[in-house]
Amino acid sequence: MALASCVVIIGAGIVGVNLADELVSRGWTDITVIDQGPLDMPGGSTSHAPGLVFQTNPSRTMTQFARYTVEKFKSLEEDNQNCFNQVGGLEIASTTERLEELKRKRGWASSLGIETRLLSTDECLEIYPMINKDMVLGGLHIPSDGLALAARAVQLLIARTRKAGVRYLGSTLVTGIEKADRRVTGVTTTPHGTVPADIVVSCAGFWGVEIGAMVGLTVPLLPLAHQYAKTTAVPALKGRNSTTNGASLPILRHQDQDLYYREHGEQYGIGYYGHRPMPVTASSLGATPKDVDEKNMPSRLAFTAEDFSPAWTESQNLLPSLKTCSVSDGFNGLFSFTPDGGPLIGSSPSLPTFLLAEAVWVTHSAGVARAVAEILTTGHSTFDLSDCALSRFEAIQLSPSYIAETASQNFVEVYDILHPLQPRLSPRNLRVSPFHPRQRELGAYFLESGAWERPHWYEANACLLENLPAAWKAPERDGWSGRYFSPIAAAEAWKTRTGVAMYDMTPLRRLSVSGPGAVSLLQGLCTGDVAKKAGAVTYTLLLNERGGVRSDITIARLEPDEFQLGVNGNVDTVYLTQLAAQQSKANPEKWVVVKDITGGTCCVGLWGPLAYSLLSSIAPGEDFTNKGLRYFRCKRAFVAGIPVTAMRLSYVGEAGWELYTSADTGLALWDALWAAGKQFGVIAAGRSAFNSLRLEKGYRAWGTDMNSEHDPYEAGVGFAVKKDKAVGYVGQKTLEGKSEGEASRRLRCLTLDHRGDMVLGKEPVYVRGMYRGYVTSAAYGFTVGKCVAYAWLPAEVGVGSAAEVEYFGKRLKATVREEPLVDPKMDKIRGEVISKPVGEQVGGVKKGVEEKGEVKVEKKEVQEHVVGDADKLSSQVEVVEIGKPMA
Repeated sequence: MALASCVVIIGAGIVGVNLADELVSRGWTDITVIDQGPLDMPGGSTSHAPGLVFQTNPSRTMTQFARYTVEKFKSLEEDNQNCFNQVGGLEIASTTERLEELKRKRGWASSLGIETRLLSTDECLEIYPMINKDMVLGGLHIPSDGLALAARAVQLLIARTRKAGVRYLGSTLVTGIEKADRRVTGVTTTPHGTVPADIVVSCAGFWGVEIGAMVGLTVPLLPLAHQYAKTTAVPALKGRNSTTNGASLPILRHQDQDLYYREHGEQYGIGYYGHRPMPVTASSLGATPKDVDEKNMPSRLAFTAEDFSPAWTESQNLLPSLKTCSVSDGFNGLFSFTPDGGPLIGSSPSLPTFLLAEAVWVTHSAGVARAVAEILTTGHSTFDLSDCALSRFEAIQLSPSYIAETASQNFVEVYDILHPLQPRLSPRNLRVSPFHPRQRELGAYFLESGAWERPHWYEANACLLENLPAAWKAPERDGWSGRYFSPIAAAEAWKTRTGVAMYDMTPLRRLSVSGPGAVSLLQGLCTGDVAKKAGAVTYTLLLNERGGVRSDITIARLEPDEFQLGVNGNVDTVYLTQLAAQQSKANPEKWVVVKDITGGTCCVGLWGPLAYSLLSSIAPGEDFTNKGLRYFRCKRAFVAGIPVTAMRLSYVGEAGWELYTSADTGLALWDALWAAGKQFGVIAAGRSAFNSLRLEKGYRAWGTDMNSEHDPYEAGVGFAVKKDKAVGYVGQKTLEGKSEGEASRRLRCLTLDHRGDMVLGKEPVYVRGMYRGYVTSAAYGFTVGKCVAYAWLPAEVGVGSAAEVEYFGKRLKATVREEPLVDPKMDKIRGEVISKPVGEQVGGVKKGVEEKGEVKVEKKEVQEHVVGDADKLSSQVEVVEIGKPMA
């Protein structure tokens, strides 16, 4: 979409007019903005939004959106007045839990470059004298937060873009989207007929569901009413502000009671999220009237005083000056909520020239508009949009019931303290692997991700803790890092390193790419060479035009024209499907089909020194040695008579295989491996151990450790770039001349110096007392006996450098390490897989000692293991190199 096109933007609220402005600044002027309401006050969420801008967010992208919005609104000026009142923000804590949360939030802000300060109770009163001292334990002050003057910004942007040639059609109802050959051609309206368009962008806010339906697109958005009230004049505010909407005190959040506050001249404005969810169907609101004013607009519903009663009582306690006041005006204002709380940005999977920018609040409006303008004019955004992409949701997450329940829950939890691993309580068990019945029998503790139930550990392995070598035991954790964790994970990691474990890899999205054009499609997208002979597996990258890592994937060539891909979610599926359709249309002889096969298949990761012994015992006639199946090779085989595709891969740093089969034979495969594994002490292991082992091995997680803002050399995956590749691929020219040595920043491996220290991710990192970077992901490394954290740091912060990671306000000492921490020469996973059992004991467990799904272990039968003492690791395995303990 790089060439200037005829663009129609639906919605003249804060997002739509910002998008028009961002496009104009990039040279596009053939733009029409349509709104069903009058342009001076369209009547959507922008028209009643209170305008509070708190920039700090767990998502780096959302924070970047907010920071850009602040800077842009500060630059929008007329008559010596801009569109942002930078009064600052104050978040207060009335509970010890919230006070700790503010420390964590300060860490986020520091890692995002936002100045903040933790305040004592007295310091909170210094900047906000009206609060009740007895209710406040402390606070967080953010000087750069403030109030966006959204309605004023809209009018200034309309005036500016009109001068550049943008056409605005107010009081114009959109009735349909015309399309042909998978492209939009126009927007039908009343009363202006069809408005021609090459590109349509829906910025319709809570009406976005109805606009999406016009092109057959499900928009996962739920309009919900949110209460806002204004008080009568407050004596304590008299004379503070010169205008009826003016403010000079910081915007205030009392999140323990779901409340926020701002001044309106001599009145207070109070927003409340503590009431019941009140969903609305936008189509039920009827047509927007021609005359819209502050109290008469579609997005402003009748105030339900009974829902606001608890908020009013709490507000009078927090702000005693309100005890002489009353509520003078209130309304239930509509805002957009999504299943995960993020905005919806991107194109329709089946209609690429129809785009959305929905569920966007004023706080992020200009940043989102910039991102969409960048996509349209250059094909990519400078912001990473992975957690905002329209196509991020699974099909099962697009049902009306799922959207309604999860969006409502996000409303309820908008101010809650949420752990990064905290699963939703409902809906659950929507997607389960074929192994789920056996996992339940083993006492799996499930967490949910992408609607999949994923075991994090198994209670059946608790019996292993009694004999777990001391060096492997998990240190006691603080309350926060101890949530959704069990020391059983240490035993599961130990058994993976010293015996054999089964991991459920089913939730990894799998695609089939086939047809005579499959090779050319993949070669034109991937940094690696996938035109190898059948049986090869390639770890490779998908880049954007800037050379940023839009995904990392594995590609197995099963047949000359058939590939199986392991990708990072539905965003990759949509991307590859769209490009396959384009290629097939442009060159019918090179047609290619992309099919999601995840639901019809499943996968067991079988890893550990004894994995070969187990697998070979039930695969007679199959050669799984290095001669028969080398590292990063695949083949079709039979295991216990079950057809599988075996790939010699490992994400835990131990030799083994990913074994794929169809969903209908999955349970039989699990049972066969489990039965055969009894003599080898096989266990089922969960994601907690998996994440620990992958970090010790230095494997990146796309979307957490790296994303489209990073190039391969910065991210430490430059090995996946084939520099002499003859076939051009997306992003190749941008990478020319780049290398790890020239990177200005690097993803580095850190270990925390103290064995008992833990971090979880997103914490700021300091070097010589100065902020220098942030943690991406972290886990306790059971093999190395320390917390392992990956962090983005300047390139000059090299191996051996001392650092500090801030965790809940405390600076924890850390050291930058050479990576990977375990098996740096790749001897274990590339070497010969044959293990040599000795005597009756195999893998530390006597043959046959297992019953009813519980592994029975006697202490005398377990080999003691001292980390680093590889030659004495096990009498059952000749040599297994384990990472040495960190000094």
